[in-house]
Amino acid sequence: MNIQADLTPRLSEGRWALFLDIDGTLLEHAAHPDSVSVGEELRLLLEAIERRLDGALAFITGRSIASVDGLFDPLKLRIAGLYGLEHRLTPDGQIEAADEPADMAALADEIELELASKAVYIERKGPVLAIHTRAAPHLLARATELVEAALARLPEGYRVIAGNAGVELMPLEAVKGAAIRRFMQLDPFTGRRPVFLGDDTSDENGFETVNAAGGISIRVKPQGETAARFAIADVASAIAWLEANFGATDEEEIIRRSSALPT
Repeated sequence: MNIQADLTPRLSEGRWALFLDIDGTLLEHAAHPDSVSVGEELRLLLEAIERRLDGALAFITGRSIASVDGLFDPLKLRIAGLYGLEHRLTPDGQIEAADEPADMAALADEIELELASKAVYIERKGPVLAIHTRAAPHLLARATELVEAALARLPEGYRVIAGNAGVELMPLEAVKGAAIRRFMQLDPFTGRRPVFLGDDTSDENGFETVNAAGGISIRVKPQGETAARFAIADVASAIAWLEANFGATDEEEIIRRSSALPT
């Protein structure tokens, strides 16, 4: 579907469940994933949204849960990390983690030998191998060749996902749509209408899942065809849209600030 930017809907009052990608959606991309930071204003917005939705808010991200917790500390939300290979189903719950298989580790070692010294960042996320070429876009084609060649040497059950500034090798079950469906079967998400914001190829499965459930799918900075029904121009606009539709009301903010005053 071809869509134009800023065709984002103004949501009516209702029972919504909100799912958010992080990089490129809430945070601008950086050459290295560890180069980004989270401001207090964004943390407070997410806290307000979680309260307003009675907890029906979750990150759906390619980052590991440990990476996300480090970024947003002290805030902890429900989350599917590594495209759904890791889960934390409640903010204070245990993490269902995923380890790096031996065959993936061997391939990652080989790819690192060729690319890691050429401004390419190799990110090893358990069973997911990500090659970031944002700082060396001319090497994206070579990185993709290496990953596709590696796919032939792995057992069945892996796939290659090419993104805007990198390429990833991951298990077939690592799909954001499956993670969204899992949350939608649990309280406090059950019975709500899903909304998902993402910005990249790996988010398309999530858009399809949300569309099938009658929800709202929004792609940030869309490029060409997308399954998302709506689009928004950039990260700043996405955050403004979230605040307008899910942020605390003036009355809620007054109550929150009053409760924080010393007695």
